[in-house]
Amino acid sequence: MSTVKDKKLEPMETKREFYQLIINGERTDSTTGGTFTTYNPATGEAVATVAKASVEDAEKAVKAARTAFDFGKWRTSPVNKRSRTLNKIAGIMRSRFNELVELEILDTGKSLAAAQGQVMQAIEDFEFYAGAIVSHRGSVNSMPGAFQNITEKEPVGVCAQIIPWNYPLMMAAWKIAPAIAAGCSVIVKPASLTPLTAIVLGEICIEAGVPEGVVNIIPGAGSEVGNYLVEHPQVDKVAFTGSTPIGKDIMAKASQTLKRVTLELGGKSPNIVFEDADIDAAVDGSLFGIFYNSGQSCEARSRLYVNENIYDAFLEKFIAKTKMLKMGNPFEKDTHVGAIIDRKQLEVIDGYVQSAIEDGAVIAAGGKEASVEGYENGFWYEPTIITNVNHEMKAVREEIFGPVVVVMKFRDEKEVIGLANDSEYGLGSAIWTKDYGRATRVSKQIQAGIVMVNCPFSAFPGTPFGGYKQSGFGRELCVETLDLYTETKSIISYYGGRPLNPFGI
Repeated sequence: MSTVKDKKLEPMETKREFYQLIINGERTDSTTGGTFTTYNPATGEAVATVAKASVEDAEKAVKAARTAFDFGKWRTSPVNKRSRTLNKIAGIMRSRFNELVELEILDTGKSLAAAQGQVMQAIEDFEFYAGAIVSHRGSVNSMPGAFQNITEKEPVGVCAQIIPWNYPLMMAAWKIAPAIAAGCSVIVKPASLTPLTAIVLGEICIEAGVPEGVVNIIPGAGSEVGNYLVEHPQVDKVAFTGSTPIGKDIMAKASQTLKRVTLELGGKSPNIVFEDADIDAAVDGSLFGIFYNSGQSCEARSRLYVNENIYDAFLEKFIAKTKMLKMGNPFEKDTHVGAIIDRKQLEVIDGYVQSAIEDGAVIAAGGKEASVEGYENGFWYEPTIITNVNHEMKAVREEIFGPVVVVMKFRDEKEVIGLANDSEYGLGSAIWTKDYGRATRVSKQIQAGIVMVNCPFSAFPGTPFGGYKQSGFGRELCVETLDLYTETKSIISYYGGRPLNPFGI
């Protein structure tokens, strides 16, 4: 295990046995010598050893980011230069696409198709912000007489970015790309379960020409390193994706120093199938909406409402196709559903299923831990459909974060809107109907940041992603995200020939 810092940060193999921290443009071990091991959820086997950041390392990262922002050239560099650097990051990622996909699968246990789609979007995020930042500028406003008002966009400063385990590379890109495009410096704390691709992305940023201190990657315990960053007076902004309870805690801690905060939190997204929907399309879209990424998605459409007139026909097809989903080797193209992230999460998922059964629900498909041939030491859960449920049940109200969907009947538009909005969350939602007027009416009444109409996809670069209510606030993946990483400065000037004398003295 090397402890030598490589100031040039030459490219290394994506897949390796040991991953170091990235602080001030250098690979480095933890100051305490601490390490931890990551495991492949599909097999239970060790993937790599990772340097474990301590509070001392977090302090070094903050100082590096602060120095880079206050005294470095990145934030004052021409926008076109930053844009070229972001495009270069994307280019390097494209050249290493297969490596990144392999590492993401090993670290998360997700399917090949899921990993490929997510790595590609991470690349496209950098390309999107390379273009978006060029047109992100201030304004000239109308003023009376000989006054002029212009506004300028300036980077907000040092940003702590806390990344979840379900989309490690994609979520890192969602946060790093707009922040550095805006001229900020970042300290990224990836999830301890899945830190590898975020570390590699940090290395790629520096290889592409991002100056030292602008991008720092420090995997470590959230309760230690994460809290330290959130409370640090030299950190100007916190961006967090994760659970609602942790988001609330971060918001409370960040308030002590009045940091800017953006939160992308939990969800319990409704999926509404009206009687005039294309049933086959709705079945296929609903299947993807809950079982994609093994259901480990904040916007997973986990509450399925089907009009009573087509309920039986829809459910029959939905159950049949759910039972056709393949679990197995994540690297095979025909694998649909990957592994669950770890044993703890698997037990959480099963706990919700068992609570539904105890409450009188019926398991229409799945409902238990899966045994996958050749992957017996991994963590797998059967794609699960639960019927005979109501809104009083824990499994209906709380986020399960696994391949589990609850299915209910509804009578009419008014009833289903009420059911859909009967949640503390408001992230995603889906509507299936051939009636454009109905789609528009219902979309406007759904309390959610994202509405998918006859479409199973929730995020493309350029489309705002974020939620209402306890799903958080702020939008990622869009032009508006740049406003979250910039301050707007208003400059009022007077250019009249006669000096101003407001008091008339």
